[in-house]
Amino acid sequence: MSKLGSKAKAAPSQLRIIAGEWRSRRFTFTEQPGLRPTPDRVRETLFNWLSGQVEGARCLDPFAGSGALTLEALSRGAAYALACDTSREVVTTLRGHLQSLDCARGEVRQQDALGLLALAPEQAFDLVFLDPPFHQSLLEPACAALEANGWLKPRAWIYVESESSASQLARPANWTLHREKRAGQVWYSLWQRQA
Repeated sequence: MSKLGSKAKAAPSQLRIIAGEWRSRRFTFTEQPGLRPTPDRVRETLFNWLSGQVEGARCLDPFAGSGALTLEALSRGAAYALACDTSREVVTTLRGHLQSLDCARGEVRQQDALGLLALAPEQAFDLVFLDPPFHQSLLEPACAALEANGWLKPRAWIYVESESSASQLARPANWTLHREKRAGQVWYSLWQRQA
């Protein structure tokens, strides 16, 4: 048990951009409780599913964590990406990555995801990445808020990572499951909103 006031030194880890403008670039991030960067092979599968949908898209990553999905989308030509996280360290790190890439198309906010999604956006999004910490009952309220508060364009794509199959997800009735796979303990799925 650590002494009061002392902090355990968090170990830095790395993520790699798979494709696009910054292909093979590596970035460090600090591991934190509940942080599960989307593995390379899962990201590769996801972006294969999204082939032709990322370039020029407006992307939202309300549970950004390592920023792997935001950075991958921007590398592949997304027009804009908004990433949010509650951790000051995560936000500072991700802003630093965007600055090192000289990328002005990404915005990073230190904000609670459900607090953000409770508001109406200035513009709707084409693509949303939902990868909340597991076992905290965040996924279903996030799905409901995206739909209820105007965050999604008529044919938006929604990527979901969860601890259980998409068949168990209570989601808006106008979301259609496009694809689903499992990697270890993680289920990942891609949905499309029907106008």
